[in-house]
Amino acid sequence: MGMKKDELRVAKIPNGTVIDHIPRGRALHVFRILGLTGEEGHVIAILMNVESKKLGKKDLLKIEGREVDPKEAQLISLVAPEASLNIITDYKVTRKVKLYPPKVVEGLVKCQNPVCISNSELEPIIPKLEVISTKPVALRCIYCGTRMQGEEIIAHLVGK
Repeated sequence: MGMKKDELRVAKIPNGTVIDHIPRGRALHVFRILGLTGEEGHVIAILMNVESKKLGKKDLLKIEGREVDPKEAQLISLVAPEASLNIITDYKVTRKVKLYPPKVVEGLVKCQNPVCISNSELEPIIPKLEVISTKPVALRCIYCGTRMQGEEIIAHLVGK
């Protein structure tokens, strides 16, 4: 049985998460945001530069035996704002969630301004960044006004 030109041969996962519609070239960023190393024992499939009617090219991440939590979903939405999470149970999609950047990111991303009050060890302030744009994603600290966008956000989240 031959493979069609546009057919992908990636096995279905019995349980876990499929993150679809990741902008091309960003699957490895999502992988790092999730804190994955490959040593956890999960079967993981990373597909990059796959044909997509919606995006032209897209990435896809399948993680067997692990669900993405709401905080992780918020972080993913900052680097892949058009992604969707598909929760898989017994080989079927049991829940599908379209990701959107939240209006405010609270306690998940630090302001990149080192002198911002939210970065002071002497002040018990939770970092809060307002999402001021979704295409491309751009953030602004509500305390000092410092802005972050695109690759700055990715570098901040994945520790580049």
